[in-house]
Amino acid sequence: MQDILTIDIHTHILPENIPDFRSKFGYGGFIHLDHHKSGCARMMMDDRFFREVGCNCWDPKARMDECDEQGVHVQVLSTVPVMFAYWAQAHHTHTLSKFLNDHIAGIIEKHPKRFVGLGTLPMQAPDLAIEELERCKKIGLKGVQIGSHINEWNLNAAELFPVFQACQELDMAIFVHPWDMMGQDKMSRYWLPWLVGMPAETSLAICSMIFGGIFERLPDLRVAFAHGGGSFPATIGRIQHGFDVRPDLCAIDNNKPPTDYLGKFWLDSLVHAPEMLDLIVNLVGADRVTLGTDYPFPLGELQPANLIRSMRYPLEKTEQLLHGSALAWLGLKKGQFL
Repeated sequence: MQDILTIDIHTHILPENIPDFRSKFGYGGFIHLDHHKSGCARMMMDDRFFREVGCNCWDPKARMDECDEQGVHVQVLSTVPVMFAYWAQAHHTHTLSKFLNDHIAGIIEKHPKRFVGLGTLPMQAPDLAIEELERCKKIGLKGVQIGSHINEWNLNAAELFPVFQACQELDMAIFVHPWDMMGQDKMSRYWLPWLVGMPAETSLAICSMIFGGIFERLPDLRVAFAHGGGSFPATIGRIQHGFDVRPDLCAIDNNKPPTDYLGKFWLDSLVHAPEMLDLIVNLVGADRVTLGTDYPFPLGELQPANLIRSMRYPLEKTEQLLHGSALAWLGLKKGQFL
């Protein structure tokens, strides 16, 4: 089964050397890497430790070697969400975005059969975001990764619609990843922002796009959501029921039922349990679920594609999950990687 073309749409990468943006911009909050020992670095936010990463977070060769061992043929590269920097001055976020996007584009240029790239945008300034989106297209990226909200804007915000419209017009895919989790002040222990907040953030993003009419107004927009849609699949019954009994609150921007949009967007497979993989496949269809692992981080799938391969689905369904859905979302063809 490892011979089946396998595309992982949810992997994160950083440049090995990140400029001192704190000094460059005159204020802090930006990530840099402290290479404190060989093959390992600390992600630092100014002087505060954020996370330790290994060389597979920046070294394409290390990634390809691990992918060869794990039977993953293609990785879709995106930045680590802490790098979004939506909170910063927009022109500074634009500068950071260009640096990160050029880095990913350079890797793809060298290894076009192993990697596909997603850019990052200064989403807090939609005009600049569209400008950078257009540049991402020109340098060979196939889409963009955005956060589950943009500062105080949820994804239904009118200010963001032109960016989504430009993604549809430019044939650029969108990957929505949770960040800046809600309720963090109440979740200081037990890693709860990542265990509880992240799934809620993804449901917030999906519901915002459904209720806000984004999918209705942009039917050709290709959007994938991380972590199997977070808490959305388990609560779609409640979401639909709320729409049915309180349309005065739920149907104010879109009067189509939420369940009408099942199968209109993609979910990655990062759910960690066979019961949940079955649930999301049955909910949105195998052609809308695609392998995603959160490589190279420990909350991801530690043996990429193992869950899908363990399910013993029919070959056609397995192929959809391992590459067919990813190709459709990215707008690519299988032959590009063979």
